[in-house]
Amino acid sequence: MTLPKASRELPIVSIMGPTASGKTDLSIGLAQAIDGEIISVDSALIYRGMDIGTAKPTKEEQAGIPHHLLDICDPAESYSAADFLADTFRLIDDIKARGRSPILAGGTMLYFKALVAGLADLPATDEQVRQQVQQRIREHGIEQLHAYLATFDPKTAERLHATDTQRVSRAVEVYLMSGKPLSQYHAEQEQYSFPYPLLQVAIAPTERDVLHQRIEKRFDQMLAAGFEEEVRKLYERGDLTLEHPSIRCVGYRQMWQYLSGELSLEEARFRGIVATRQLAKRQFTWLRSWEGVEWMDSLAANNCHKLLKKMGNISI
Repeated sequence: MTLPKASRELPIVSIMGPTASGKTDLSIGLAQAIDGEIISVDSALIYRGMDIGTAKPTKEEQAGIPHHLLDICDPAESYSAADFLADTFRLIDDIKARGRSPILAGGTMLYFKALVAGLADLPATDEQVRQQVQQRIREHGIEQLHAYLATFDPKTAERLHATDTQRVSRAVEVYLMSGKPLSQYHAEQEQYSFPYPLLQVAIAPTERDVLHQRIEKRFDQMLAAGFEEEVRKLYERGDLTLEHPSIRCVGYRQMWQYLSGELSLEEARFRGIVATRQLAKRQFTWLRSWEGVEWMDSLAANNCHKLLKKMGNISI
């Protein structure tokens, strides 16, 4: 990948944080203040027709603020971290060429990590191999596939949870396609530095209970706004299953299980809230070990003003 040339203008701001922490409001406020454009760093917001359950910024929220990497894929399509990197570097160049400021905002930590640490040059997905791996999961379960992964790539197996279907499957696919374990790709990863001045900010409530309350409240608001009907439209298409990353998104998986008769609506609501809390916990885990991140309290006043001051204090 050809990286863009470094800039000596305002630093690019990345606004990270767990789900329901207030990233959307902060990024929009900042964009209004610095004539910015927002690049979504969220693996769920890319999908068309998945608006309510992803808490996608509404048209009213987006008004006057260009948003990028929203609604770029059909839910049946795949989109990788490598795709995200290529699109984001292109967008940064385009936004800067217009004299405006890019703002990175979202909660997909893997995408942020790829931006600041680079990405291993992995082989492209082979559909035949993917189907073989999926068949193995159907026949023997994801835990058995994880045990198989440990036989040739113990480092990756130790790093991944035994029920992380998407990442365990991908690690096995990489080995079957190339004969090289995923951990070796990561060890050989080319070192690079993000080619722009970067201010990394994480926003979250200081009290975890507050975040849990916000998650439950937002899930109920999504149900009231028609989340069930949104998922029903996807369900009735007939070409989507729980094997698609789009349908495995938190909330969508549980509502899908309700529509298939596996769960009651109340069970789907409960499990959706629990899954969202678990996602937030994983996001916190990523961020606690993140180098160079500055934390902001979701409930504090004047966060946008404080962020502008931080930008001014950056040495460029």
